Amino acid sequence: MCNNQANMVLLGEVFPNFEAETTEGPIKFHDWLGGSWGILFSHPADFTPVCTTELGAAAQLAPEFAKRGVKMIAVSCDPVQSHKDWIKDIEAYNHLAGAFPYPIIADEERRLAVQLGMLDSDERTAEGLCLTARAVFVVGPDNRLKLSILYPATTGRNFHEILRAIDSLQLTAQKKVATPVNWKAGDKCMVLPSISEDDAKKLFPAGVEVHEVPSGKKYIRTTPQPQ
Repeated sequence: MCNNQANMVLLGEVFPNFEAETTEGPIKFHDWLGGSWGILFSHPADFTPVCTTELGAAAQLAPEFAKRGVKMIAVSCDPVQSHKDWIKDIEAYNHLAGAFPYPIIADEERRLAVQLGMLDSDERTAEGLCLTARAVFVVGPDNRLKLSILYPATTGRNFHEILRAIDSLQLTAQKKVATPVNWKAGDKCMVLPSISEDDAKKLFPAGVEVHEVPSGKKYIRTTPQPQ
């Protein structure tokens, strides 16, 4: 059996405070996070083509994650020295310069992969083991899971979409709005249905637009992105 769904962390739950060895030394996850936002993303294996493109893209976008106060960490089911050797390939293929901007966790015994329910039963290693899926976990300053995405091993992620989602998470954690389809930072937001008309006027001085729909219900309300 590859996946243990019972171990998957649900949105809003405290993310496991696991201990691990990384390319930058041992960590205890909550201590490493240190009260900031964080993203943990997993990879099937070292020295694999799609993963090499992904870790390179993530490294190139490291300044964007830093701008948002988001710490980055990756995980793969290989030892630390293998990760360090692989980083050289990642840097060369993706034309990276300077120090590699985030640590990679060594999960040789696949404990973290099982604990977080991120195994892909459709893809196997040469030994018949289930590959680690391409999981994305965004954890908030309260150590609770704010977002999770699980891609199969065969599909590379779009880190620009992950940044867009983080923009939404951070905005909606502070302001009483939701973000509509295809929203990006600076676009109009949706006023939460739970907010009364009077409260909306106070909360959103830039204005609230009520959109007419056939039902006559006034539940679609937009406002410029709150600052």
